[in-house]
Amino acid sequence: MKLISGNTAKQIIKGSLLKENVEGKVAEYVAQGLTSTSLRGTDSHGIRLIHHYLAGIKSGRINPCPSYSIKKKMPTVAVLDADDTFGHAAGMEAAKLAIEMAREYGSGNVAVKNSTHFGAAAYFALEIAENDMIGTSYTHSDSLIIPTHGKQSFLGNNPVCFTAPVKGEGPFCLDMATSIITFNAVRQLQERGENAPENVGTDKNGIPTTNANEIKMLLPVGTYKGYGLSLMVEILCSMLSGMSYGPHISKMFEDLSKKRYLGHFVGAMNISAFIEIDLFKERMATMIDELRNEPRLDENQAVMVAGDPEKIRYSNRIVEGIPVTEQELKEFEKLNKNYKLGVEM
Repeated sequence: MKLISGNTAKQIIKGSLLKENVEGKVAEYVAQGLTSTSLRGTDSHGIRLIHHYLAGIKSGRINPCPSYSIKKKMPTVAVLDADDTFGHAAGMEAAKLAIEMAREYGSGNVAVKNSTHFGAAAYFALEIAENDMIGTSYTHSDSLIIPTHGKQSFLGNNPVCFTAPVKGEGPFCLDMATSIITFNAVRQLQERGENAPENVGTDKNGIPTTNANEIKMLLPVGTYKGYGLSLMVEILCSMLSGMSYGPHISKMFEDLSKKRYLGHFVGAMNISAFIEIDLFKERMATMIDELRNEPRLDENQAVMVAGDPEKIRYSNRIVEGIPVTEQELKEFEKLNKNYKLGVEM
């Protein structure tokens, strides 16, 4: 593996987007979203996807210069029409709108429609937590998960993200797909010629396989429980936004001329409406520390809470850089050269 600094990756990503006439604020959100995701160690949804997004602009799937519209019928609820732009930008606009409503009314809930892939759900929920609120973010995706007792996929591996501020460290962050692994992770295994773990995916006939090249569908986490969570997210993201669902959503990596019409859902809850914020953050820190100090089954394996692995990776990668394959590094060098960005690598 090679290393690329987060700052270098962000400059190349943003520079490439600007060269493709992406609006400046949109380009910043995408570059920040992809880079922060890789710095936290979620490589499947990080900087490696820039090439896919650039292809989406060129094919007409992604609108580089959106004209957002917002409809509000009640003080704490809004629907944001993303005008087919990057999900990273649409999701962040929704997060900021949710924060604004929650600051005044105690909560803010935004359904996003006419969007595209928004990357890692943590990007938006963490923004909310950094504003001393509880944040939630969800998105749906094309058909990937097999329903319980079924043999073909229907719902997407729809992620759930929940964040809360903590005294003395970054927010608590639970960010999980409703499949055991994501299909972007499967694609990484395919590219590296590696096998998948057992019981994470199936072939075209619904039979579990570890051959990453044969995996066409994903299995839900916790069997029927993950299936149920995926359906919950589908309701939030497609039923409330009016977008298509499951098998009616165009595939992420197929026919990039097709719009995706994705929906997201972002929520902010003002903690100070319930309890004094400093007290909440202190109690969060105490509870988390108690969990981390619980007796270990294996002395070499620490007890963690959700988000700890990402915090550890971030602390390392912000100094050492983001690990990439030699081919991925060459592709970034190619972007730097072809777009005449002049970024020092």
